[in-house]
Amino acid sequence: MALSRLALDTSAYTHFRLGHGDAVEHVSTATWVGMPIATVAELLAGFAGGRRRDVNEAALGRFLGGTVVEVIPADLAVARQYAAMYGALRHAGTPVPTNDLWIAAAATTTRATVLTFDAHFTRIPEVDVLLLTR
Repeated sequence: MALSRLALDTSAYTHFRLGHGDAVEHVSTATWVGMPIATVAELLAGFAGGRRRDVNEAALGRFLGGTVVEVIPADLAVARQYAAMYGALRHAGTPVPTNDLWIAAAATTTRATVLTFDAHFTRIPEVDVLLLTR
């Protein structure tokens, strides 16, 4: 099933870059791919300590320059969505890692489905999630 609007978390981008079949298929067939700024920050932080920093940053730069790729900023609308999700999850006792909550907020604000390998996104009722397996 091809989805037209995807927001990638760090695991989805990493698997896409490694050539994971399902990740490649979904990203390649999407008409719009959102990269939440939290995803970009996690990737850059990971690259910073690696031996292939320049190669990985160059590949990310090429990806972000793609015609269907857009970086999703953490603007006021995303912040409001984050706050609402945070409150609901805290009340329910089902916390989600902070950066992943930012990713989820960015996805819902842009009406995109989160592409991920991390099941905790499914604990956020407002988020459409496409959970891939390794």
